[in-house]
Amino acid sequence: MSPTIHVRPVTPADYDAWRPLWDGYNRFYGRFGPTALPEALTQTTWTRFFDGYEPMHAFVALQGERVVGLVHFIYHRSTTLDGPICYLQDLFTSEDARGKGVGRALIEAVYAHAKAANSERVYWHTHETNHTAMRLYDGVAEKPGFVMYRKNV
Repeated sequence: MSPTIHVRPVTPADYDAWRPLWDGYNRFYGRFGPTALPEALTQTTWTRFFDGYEPMHAFVALQGERVVGLVHFIYHRSTTLDGPICYLQDLFTSEDARGKGVGRALIEAVYAHAKAANSERVYWHTHETNHTAMRLYDGVAEKPGFVMYRKNV
């Protein structure tokens, strides 16, 4: 039987446990090698989680004492809703924790935080090839049918 999953806000003391998950997430999306995130950007991201003026938040999931997952989310305004909208930007679990409810627990924690912040919606994107994650997502959210376009400027 697996230890209970506990989700909580990240603390500065979590950096050494958070960093390998963050690196794994970036590796999964091909952000290493020529397209690597600069170290300064990782450090900026980390410090934003603890800046009360930033709308960026982070939770970690623990099984026992071990950090096995992370989720980062951001609040922003919308032209279609009064309250803030919550964008779940990053979600990642350690390989050995996949399929054990960690991702679901992290998403549910974001839902609870968003509800407490008077947000009416949580949304996220995933790559079309991320079939494993989509099996989870199909059970916890709806697909509204929108296609994302972007251009770096």
